[in-house]
Order: sequence, then structure tokens, then C-alpha cells
Amino acid sequence: MALEIMEGSIAIAQAVRRCRPQVVAAYPITPQTHIVEALAEIVANGELSADYITVESEFSALSACEGAVAAGSRAYSATTSQGLALMFEVCFNMAGMRLPLVMTIANRAMGAPLSIWNDQQDSIALRDAGWLQLYAEDNQEAVDLHYIGYRVAEDHRVLLPVMVCFDGFVLSHTYEPVDMLTQEEVDAYLPPFVPKFMLDAKNPVSMGMYATPDYYPEFRYETDLAQKRALEVIREAGREFGEQFGRDYSALVESYRMDDAETAIIAMGSICGTTKEAVDEMRDAGKRVGLVRLRTFRPFPTEDLREALSGVSRVAVLDRNVSLGAGGTVHRGAVVLEVKDALYGEPIPVLDYVIGLGGRDVRIEDIKRVVELCEAGDGDRFYGLRTEVL
Repeated sequence: MALEIMEGSIAIAQAVRRCRPQVVAAYPITPQTHIVEALAEIVANGELSADYITVESEFSALSACEGAVAAGSRAYSATTSQGLALMFEVCFNMAGMRLPLVMTIANRAMGAPLSIWNDQQDSIALRDAGWLQLYAEDNQEAVDLHYIGYRVAEDHRVLLPVMVCFDGFVLSHTYEPVDMLTQEEVDAYLPPFVPKFMLDAKNPVSMGMYATPDYYPEFRYETDLAQKRALEVIREAGREFGEQFGRDYSALVESYRMDDAETAIIAMGSICGTTKEAVDEMRDAGKRVGLVRLRTFRPFPTEDLREALSGVSRVAVLDRNVSLGAGGTVHRGAVVLEVKDALYGEPIPVLDYVIGLGGRDVRIEDIKRVVELCEAGDGDRFYGLRTEVL
């Protein structure tokens, strides 16, 4: 291992190189571009023995990965926002055909109106496609989740594709210290891909074929079971990573200063760093508040979350997405809907704050204000609108 100051996107590219994908297919789109540019250079320089496929669209990029994995190769792609939207059909195909892939999502707002700044609407919009979704707080975690992602995706108990989500620009274009594993260390943790089924002319099989109503529901059921099995597989892979390299990712949720908390904040991604600073300041002022960070959104860690929130008096959810039309007369994102479901039957008020959409800054003072609103029972709203009517 070696500590280096690296841009987040370059660190991801170097981590992917160490995972030894045999096929890389991607189409450049801001803020993901630096990742695939760096990988193109890595392949061109002979540092990675892989086929780098230049394609005309994101749809083609993921389609190429689909064919590569079906034929027995480890593959990789990356995208964001409108590019992920263009992959919509193939995302469902990948999961439905049980093809393991790791794809980096440099989270970015969806248009229209056009925005290149960060929120999590893009990956959240595909939460029901069958992919596992892991969310990183910082670049070190984003790097490590790629190693873990391949371990989990290719495990025969799972066999599902994985999105490793990290915040566009906020992380992708930020320089941070990253402890990079050596190739030998990654090889010791991540074995070569051994497909359970693959396209082989000598042993013909069919994949993704036509399914009548007599068979279709069972395919959905099996995919859902694989998602649920992935909870324990993620824990195992994260625990083994910690045993080998000292960074334990076995917890699907991370609790920060939650020991005696009355108010819990729930969030995902880089906003958690700001939230931790706010929690520290509120703790110094005597407020009993803590953070519960979701590392895994799909599969959703229901039991882990219930345990983490045991004993709290109220919950404030920071949603960097909006589930348009949900909640009747109030405003909610997708994360709070999962939290409410997880806490069903518990007498804990859960209030939502749709925040930071389109890259709008979320500062320490904003987090403190959210806690004040939550304590007053005022929530399920867009936070910080310039005007109530646009």
C-alpha cells in the first residue's frame, strides 16, 4: 500500500486497473470523463491487458459490457446522469441476465433543465433495476468499493451488477490522500472471474431469451432473492477487506456519535463529511445528535438501520434526490421512503429534507438548521428554496 495525493477520477481508474478487467467500454460524459480517459491511456501504455472499446453512446458501452460478461470476461464501465439514463434498457438486461459488472457512477443531476452539478437523482432513478448500489463518502472509500464490488458481484450467491456511486466533481475532481493497494495485494483479495454460466459454442446456452407469463415472475423473484443474499456477501467481503488491509467495510450503515443521540441524521455520499462537522459542532453546544450514513442503498439494510436508530427520538433524512409526486401534499425523496418502511411500527417521527439538488451548496449551518426544523416537527419539504413558487 502507498499513500498518494490523487484526483478522485484518477484514483478510480488506477483501482480499476488493479481489478484486471478484460474489457472496458465507456462513453465520456462530464464529470465521469477523467476516469475513462485515464483508463484509455493505461490500456494504450500496456499497463492493463484489456480490450478498450470506443463506442458511439452509453447504450452501446453497456451493451458491449453485457456481451463481454456473458462470454466470460470481467468488464468495466462508467457513466453519469443522462448517460446512465441512455443505458436504462441495458441496465435491466444486465441484472435480469445475472451478469456481474462493476460500473462507476459519478453522480450528477438529471435534466431538464440541464445541470452538470452533483446530486444523486441519476442512480436513485434506477434503484429498482436489480443493480446493487454502494455509495462512497470520500475517494478512499470509492476506490476500495471497486475491489469489494467485484468480489460481491461475481460471487455465485449474488451474480448481479454493481454501481459504485461517488459524487461528481465533489469527489471525482477533488484531490485527496488515497492509500492505493499494490497489484499483488489486489490479486490476493480479488480472484479471477469464474462465470457460473457463459456463452460457449461447445456448450450452447441461451441468455435473456423470451419469457412467457408462465415463467417471467420467477425470474424477478430470483433476482430479488439474490439482492437479499447480497447483504451478507457485502458484509463478508467488507470484513475480509478489513482483515487484509485495515479498512473494515463490513458495516452496511455507519454510525457517527450515535451512542446517546436523540436526533439522528440519515444521509449518503459526500454530504456526510459536512454532516459530521456539523454534528461535532452541535455536540460541543450540548445537542445530542448523530449521523447514520448509508453505505448500501441496494440491497437496503433494513435490520442494520433499525438497530442503528434504536433509542432515538426523531430522524431527519437528507435526500439529494426527489421522488416527484410522492407523499401527497408533502415533498419527499426516495431515501426517506425506505427509512419509513424500515421503521414501520416504530413510534419514531421521520422527517425528510430534499436538499442540495443540482449541486446547490449544503453548508454546516444548513445541517444545523435541518436539525432545528426536525426538533420542531417541521419537515417533508424542499430545504432552502429561494421562493416557494417558481
